[in-house]
Amino acid sequence: MATEVDVVVLGQGPGGEHVSIKLGRAGLDVVAVEERLVGGECPYYGCVPSKMMIAASNTLREARRVDELAGSADVHPDWTPVARRIREEATDDWDDTAAVKRLEDSGVTFVRGRGHLTGPRQVQVGETTYVARRGVVLNTGTAPAVPPIDGIEDVAYWTNREAVRLTELPGSLAIIGGGAIGCEFAQVFAQFGTRVTIIEGAGRLLSNEEPEASQHLTKAFHTMGIEVITGTEVSRVEKRGAGVRLVTSSGQQVDADRLLVATGRRTNLPDLGLEHVGLDPRSKVLDPDERMRVADGLWAVGDITGKGAFTHVSIYQGAIVVRDVLDQGGPGADYRAESRVTFTTPEVAAVGKTEAQAEEAGVNVRVATGDLGARGWLAKEEGLVKIVLDADREVVVGATVVAPAGGEIVSMLVTAVQAEVPLSTLRQMHFAYPTYHRAIQTVLEELAH
Repeated sequence: MATEVDVVVLGQGPGGEHVSIKLGRAGLDVVAVEERLVGGECPYYGCVPSKMMIAASNTLREARRVDELAGSADVHPDWTPVARRIREEATDDWDDTAAVKRLEDSGVTFVRGRGHLTGPRQVQVGETTYVARRGVVLNTGTAPAVPPIDGIEDVAYWTNREAVRLTELPGSLAIIGGGAIGCEFAQVFAQFGTRVTIIEGAGRLLSNEEPEASQHLTKAFHTMGIEVITGTEVSRVEKRGAGVRLVTSSGQQVDADRLLVATGRRTNLPDLGLEHVGLDPRSKVLDPDERMRVADGLWAVGDITGKGAFTHVSIYQGAIVVRDVLDQGGPGADYRAESRVTFTTPEVAAVGKTEAQAEEAGVNVRVATGDLGARGWLAKEEGLVKIVLDADREVVVGATVVAPAGGEIVSMLVTAVQAEVPLSTLRQMHFAYPTYHRAIQTVLEELAH
């Protein structure tokens, strides 16, 4: 059976949901297809529940600092209110009824199922083929990637999807992967009393960020008692009583009650039917143009574009698709000032290019770094600001802030990169004293000399 509509949105992650709602409200006949939960990974297994966990762990950290800064406190961690809040406030017990209603209230037809491309502007779900007059939008997202480690299928490992559902925590935890997800979970569990070991194959934590950021985070982990093992792969996993044993390629053994695998994501592109629209079915990611088009009448948004696996990027791309479908014009995709935050303590926030990426791109690089200044000393917090300057144009092309609320502090530098604000202009701005924000001024002055 074939049904003709204006647009089919295949996948209802943040970007796809945004597209569906906006086009539905614009009066188009939209079919939104989702196999799992409307809203994607972020509200149920990613950003929202994990940041609730982080908020709780940060509260414990601050309570433990009372003895150092303000008197005395007797702190007793309890995971129960965290698990309850995730279930009741964040995920509705992993039920997307409210999200489906948002779609339908916007005039969208929602279809639960797995969709496949069967030809240009055609999507099959079950026995029905939807033919889209204007086109199809892909937002099929990613799933946790589990490496082919010997023995891993014989143990009941967790990914982020299991970790956010926990109602009680283990006594000890081994984490494979020192990227953003692994590092965030490591600190959360450690703050609640779990003995944590994190193993990263690269030479440092957060290997895609500046080396200085990795150094600060590793120091913070060691202070908390988190064991950090880098530069070695896990070669074997085996059961050991009720727990697990990990053996690394360097011969180290790590025993723990449970195992969390946080080694990245894989795109949900296999078996999607890309060959029916002229695309390579073996593609790991798709390569859209500035209007997010990957073929005639076919757009792609979100993690499958390889432009950053972030909710804000997916929604940003979705807005471009909406304008393109509605022939509204407007600017195309621009990732020069793409920002990102790892919500550890301290937060690691960054925008644009790292020093190494800028050099690789042929930029005449000048860099400067500085500590958190007076505010860091007053609050007894450590961190840094690093700015990467295009010395030929005297504009900022990248920056990193490692600090409490680093994601907020970096926002000025996001503006500087996006608008290509001259260094001379940035140096003339007012920086309130004593703020973390003022630490940026010191680094700007160093760049000028």
